[in-house]
Amino acid sequence: MDPRDLRDHVALVTGGNHGIGAAAARALAARRARVVISYLRLTDTVDPGIPDEYRRNRAADAESVLTAVHQQGGHAVAIEADLADRATPPRLFDFAESEFGPVDILINNAAAWQADTFVPSTPDRLGRNTTRVSADTFDRQFAVDARGSAALIAEFARRHEARHATWGRIIGLTSGGPNGFPGEVSYGAAKAALENYTMSAAFELASLGITANIVHPPVTDTGWITDDVRRHVAGRPDLIHIAEPSEVADIIAFLAGNEARLITGNVIHLR
Repeated sequence: MDPRDLRDHVALVTGGNHGIGAAAARALAARRARVVISYLRLTDTVDPGIPDEYRRNRAADAESVLTAVHQQGGHAVAIEADLADRATPPRLFDFAESEFGPVDILINNAAAWQADTFVPSTPDRLGRNTTRVSADTFDRQFAVDARGSAALIAEFARRHEARHATWGRIIGLTSGGPNGFPGEVSYGAAKAALENYTMSAAFELASLGITANIVHPPVTDTGWITDDVRRHVAGRPDLIHIAEPSEVADIIAFLAGNEARLITGNVIHLR
């Protein structure tokens, strides 16, 4: 059998209504996985440094993604859920099992992004409004990116072990990492926590046949790229190019396949 073929597998993709999550859902479905898309519609305030397209993307449901998957002959369903709600992880797995069967591919992509900083300036270097770090900015971003994603890993592992499964994939998306993320400090810190949780999972769950990896994309055009961002990337030697979501999704789909069975415990930096 083609090692890229995921026909016998069920994937749960969080934050799958737009951007990298939506592209990952399509890529996994193209490999014949049955895909459950979790999403949450967000209403962002108007910000002169953030295109209207990005606000529309964040406020959208998953219908366009489902349509794209079904048009290519794939199988997908969607459910709206807030990962900050502690009842959400078991609810998502229950829903997936009722629709397609047990989840054995978990894509932790959802993010409660907000640009916060210790020294806010408006606008920032990319023309965006910023806010000072607070309990509110911390709580929202850690509740989703860190705690919510960790709870999904725990629920994934619990159900996997209970049914004596021997194959599983956990793939997280990060940005910033342990070296900090100036201008988006709580987002970067929450993603660093997700990296740590995922690395722990790689070692603790290896005996159950589960691999766990983190993908660190380059700057990716999910609708938020402006001319200021393009100039910023062009002026940074460590930021080689601006990627499309489909390019990142190709790597996610690869890590979910059998070709990547020996790859675990890695933060994979894409350039």
